[in-house]
Amino acid sequence: MEATGETANLAVLEAGEVVYVGQVPSRHSMRMFTEVGRRVQPHCTAVGKVLLAQLPRQDAAAVLGSGPLPAHTVHTVTEPPRLLAQFDGVKEAGYAVDDQEQEIGVRCIAVVVPGAPTPTALSVSGPEARVRALEAASTRGGLIPQMQEIATRLGQALTSSG
Repeated sequence: MEATGETANLAVLEAGEVVYVGQVPSRHSMRMFTEVGRRVQPHCTAVGKVLLAQLPRQDAAAVLGSGPLPAHTVHTVTEPPRLLAQFDGVKEAGYAVDDQEQEIGVRCIAVVVPGAPTPTALSVSGPEARVRALEAASTRGGLIPQMQEIATRLGQALTSSG
């Protein structure tokens, strides 16, 4: 949150659902808020997509099922084969995006926390226009590398404390 000004979330994949296990809310009056402990479907969240992309294809397909998946907005991808096709690109890029797929007006970017004891993702989320501006104007090599660096440090901390 300090690096971006937007809400930072920590989430895990558990029993086919995304569970939010930590959050540092933005200081902006208009911000994204997700309750710690909240469970959501992975197909329409950046954290869910980045975590599913790390799984073997068969396991990710089993989590998604045969579909169609529920649409939360007009932007939600509801066809499991279409989602599965995106996962190679997500894995290669090292991040996933929820562009108004869970909630209209909200954009979220997530990266994997490498080395975490359980599949874990770190994300930043906020109003779509502000997050897009962050992506366009990010310094120090860009928003994604900065998030990945923070996620790597977090993964090391989780490994050494566990």
